[in-house]
Amino acid sequence: MRVDRRSLIAGLAALPLARPAFAQAAWPARPIRLIVPFPPAGTTDITARIFAERVSARLGQPMVVENRAGATGNIGAEAVARSEPDGYTFLTCTISTAAINYSLWGARMPVKPEDLAAVGLLIRVPNVIFVPASSPHRTVADFVAAAKAQRGRLTYGSSGSGGSPHMTMEMFKLRSETDITHVPFRGAGPMLVEAIAGRLDSGCDNMPSCIGHIRDGRLRALAVTSDVRAAALPDVPTLAEAGVRDFEATAWFGIQAPSRTPRPIIERMGAEIDTIVRDPAYLARIAELGGSPPNLTPQGGSTPAAFEAYIRAEITKWAEVVRVSGATVD
Repeated sequence: MRVDRRSLIAGLAALPLARPAFAQAAWPARPIRLIVPFPPAGTTDITARIFAERVSARLGQPMVVENRAGATGNIGAEAVARSEPDGYTFLTCTISTAAINYSLWGARMPVKPEDLAAVGLLIRVPNVIFVPASSPHRTVADFVAAAKAQRGRLTYGSSGSGGSPHMTMEMFKLRSETDITHVPFRGAGPMLVEAIAGRLDSGCDNMPSCIGHIRDGRLRALAVTSDVRAAALPDVPTLAEAGVRDFEATAWFGIQAPSRTPRPIIERMGAEIDTIVRDPAYLARIAELGGSPPNLTPQGGSTPAAFEAYIRAEITKWAEVVRVSGATVD
């Protein structure tokens, strides 16, 4: 068979032009959605916006924060799990949505752990147990004594059933042998309003969303729930120091994606998270809020694989807390 030389040369010259049709489109080529499964003003929202600002600059495309609250974060988590796995929708996950909710909601849980892929951990934060500034209780001992004298009559507010503040207080009740009535809210913002107004006897919240009110004197912090004092509130004792032994509860916030998101995109976003969370400017910003870095790697950062392992361990840990406390969702 005789091949025309000019036709062969023309065909070879056209090959490089055809390659892009088979190559994956550059990512990201358009804005990215970041679903926050809780209302504005809470720690999840604050963390998401700090992250979105930084990763937008690094990726060259805006990351748009969208609040989709309800069902202790399950509505937003389900929306992400069911979204197109194309790298343009991510979830700001929390200790609630990624760990506690699986045991707390049981068969009613709309997503499974395998529906969402771990991308990276952004921040860890202690919770704070506080009372209104007008409260007569100045220490944990004062509050515990009052709670034991008025069993079931004192109240505590949280950002919602199943969140880490709720589970922290249920653990507190077990350790302190008290009975305090839970008043759940749809997010930290409305709960803090009621606590500041004195319509709640106490409350528990992630430090970033309540620290401003504590510093301004609108709320009185009784204790932090970490195993060491928080640098952002150095005068506030840990619960262990305040007499409640064997107590440690740390909330955390990270990024997940639909499980079928292409692995190169997950790894790329994971690498961006790792760079951001080790940046001195980011570390200074979260320290102001009482947060600490992920520390999932020897360098203090995060990887998708390390975050996946961390989530699995947290699911196991909090399943036991839910079982022992008997906590339920309303």
